[in-house]
Amino acid sequence: MLKPVINTESYISLIKTVRGQSVAECRFPQPSEVNEIIAIYPQVSCVSCEISSGRANYSGKLVLTLVYADEQGKLCRMQKGAEFSHHVDDDCLAQAQTGICNMVCEKTSVRREGSSFVISAIVTADIAVYARAERTYLAAAEGVFLNLEKQAFCSNVTFGGESEVEDDFDADSVVDILIPSAKAVVLSAECGTGEVKVGGEIYLSLFAMRQQTPVCLERVIPFSCALPCEDAGAGMPAEACAEITDLNVTATVNEERGKCEVNFVCNLSINGEFIAEKQVEAASDAFSCDNLLALGFAEESCEKCVDIKVYSERVSGLAASKSKLGYDCKFFAAALPVAECAYIESTGAAEGSVTAVLVYEQNGEIKGTEINLPFSVTLNGVAEKGQSVQISAAVSGVSVRLKAEGEAEVEAQLKISATVREKRACRYICSVEEGEKKVKEECALSVFLPEAGDGLWEISKKLDKNPADVLACNPELTFPLNGKERILVYRGRSGN
Repeated sequence: MLKPVINTESYISLIKTVRGQSVAECRFPQPSEVNEIIAIYPQVSCVSCEISSGRANYSGKLVLTLVYADEQGKLCRMQKGAEFSHHVDDDCLAQAQTGICNMVCEKTSVRREGSSFVISAIVTADIAVYARAERTYLAAAEGVFLNLEKQAFCSNVTFGGESEVEDDFDADSVVDILIPSAKAVVLSAECGTGEVKVGGEIYLSLFAMRQQTPVCLERVIPFSCALPCEDAGAGMPAEACAEITDLNVTATVNEERGKCEVNFVCNLSINGEFIAEKQVEAASDAFSCDNLLALGFAEESCEKCVDIKVYSERVSGLAASKSKLGYDCKFFAAALPVAECAYIESTGAAEGSVTAVLVYEQNGEIKGTEINLPFSVTLNGVAEKGQSVQISAAVSGVSVRLKAEGEAEVEAQLKISATVREKRACRYICSVEEGEKKVKEECALSVFLPEAGDGLWEISKKLDKNPADVLACNPELTFPLNGKERILVYRGRSGN
């Protein structure tokens, strides 16, 4: 009689990642002195994310900073913020699930409405949805033979927290900071006992005025923090994302020293996950010599972060520009640099583009135009076969020169963080029921012709014989078989 031992345990799995796009707007009054908008910097961050039945609701905060030239050609700044909310519908979503949301601003546009102008920002939200589930697996049974294997049972563990980063430095002859922009890149994430240690760099770019000249000042600020997590164990690899939720830069001009003392403070929201993996002995197959069995199987799969690799690359080439640049243009600065890229598995390269606002003078007027440099960088040794890669990048040191009339050549330094993931999968018996009696062979001796690659378990199951008996009757067999063997099956008068 069949007596199975079924074990049950709970775990957390990543159900899916859903994406939503929304439009957030800020209305600016139209001052009479606005001659031309030079640059716009959007800073977006997530405020909340909740999962309900069939829907993910999220909200965010948008802060828009713009620099414009007035009628006298002086550069001035305005700033305004707005809160927004949106949702994503998906039948897989349920109320008991939790979501982690990361936001980026894809694009901004300007339109005039009466005496005001409206800046619209397209915001993309990627929401990773997690849910608690139960797994049941067959661990032992009387009356049947089990193929017990070590299964890699995994559970997604999420973590998160906030960190404040501060830095002070001097800037020579700077009289005003128009727009500070920053990008946080995670370069390491590793579990300790009860905590996750996350480290990285913040790439700060300051669109500033040095006397009467626009300049771009840059600084790389390291950060590190330890986020509490009860399920973390020492040495476990993790992956994380850092989002700047608040950015504040103040400048104090010291006329005696001829310097500007800059104080930088930003708040980081850090979230991430790691895979808690354990080896459990569970049945992957079963058979009975006497009865048919109805087996139920369960399959699980996930991607586990195994490493974070960091690359520094220099890229250069001709850039596309929204304005015609000629020899009558005097270049000042490449401000608000941004790098966007994706990993191409077929080529092993990071492909994307560097975007910046080129501030220049033409016919006595200060102007701004967007430049775009496409790039492709091979990431040597980033991943092995079967591994996947997720990358993020920051850019610094953007320089622009006029190579020929209408042709701008751009150089930039990239810092690329590549998260390498490896697939974990398992298949095991989750239920077993005893069926009808099997019809027994009546002959005393039969010869079985195996297939190439058959192991002891496969042969025993096909023969309905105890694996130990198969080995006892055929001690000369070496597994796996090559398909040329002949296996003798002896049966006593009882049919066994």
